[in-house]
Amino acid sequence: MTTYLTAKDLQELIRVDKSTIYRMAEDGRLPAVKVGRQWRFPEREVMGWLGADTGSVPMRVEHNLRELVSAEVASSVADLTAAALGVTVVITDMDGEPLAPVANPCGLFDAVAADPAVLPRCIATWRKYGSVPDLVPRFGRSEFGFLCARAFVRRDARLLGMIIAGGVAPDAWPPAADEVARIATTLGVAESVIGDHAGEVFHLSHADQVRLLGLLPRAAVLVSQIAEEAGAVAGTLTAIAGLAERRSQT
Repeated sequence: MTTYLTAKDLQELIRVDKSTIYRMAEDGRLPAVKVGRQWRFPEREVMGWLGADTGSVPMRVEHNLRELVSAEVASSVADLTAAALGVTVVITDMDGEPLAPVANPCGLFDAVAADPAVLPRCIATWRKYGSVPDLVPRFGRSEFGFLCARAFVRRDARLLGMIIAGGVAPDAWPPAADEVARIATTLGVAESVIGDHAGEVFHLSHADQVRLLGLLPRAAVLVSQIAEEAGAVAGTLTAIAGLAERRSQT
């Protein structure tokens, strides 16, 4: 039996206003059916659209993404995704360690990350993103004050890594003086660094934020497919090596 979500359900899920949801349903960007005069959204299709449909199989974490996806490939995918979404993008393993440099960093990130002590804090934050079991990409406030969202790179029910998009200004931006002080204290940098560069972030409309949440899982699928292919090749080579070894022993 198909379970349907209401517009209110979907609004809570992807954090956008109902008018945007209705427009996306009308133009086909969102899985939807019309029941009378009301839009309804098939839950399984919506979860698939968000890259979050895993059925009832429990997820487990693996730590071998770096072995499957090279830094060069990760950098290319991150650059392409950042250009398509117009935000900052980084691809990490499940420990929050980036596979390649951050793509399209906003000015605020660049300014703060100039302090070498900041990157370890970023990695610790990215690691926390991997500990949240919710597979649906959502925006959340980062330690920099701006918004970030992440999608998992996975192979079936195995979580391999994350693709994280950020540098997005929240509705109330730039931050007030007390918020600037809090961010500076959290990151361990001077308040002037935050204040001077707070305007150097990405301003996305709510519609573009929805678009980002829809496209981010697709970018993660691309990385997943690359990892899948690499895993298949590695498995084939291992099998060939095993066969050759057995033949040499006969």
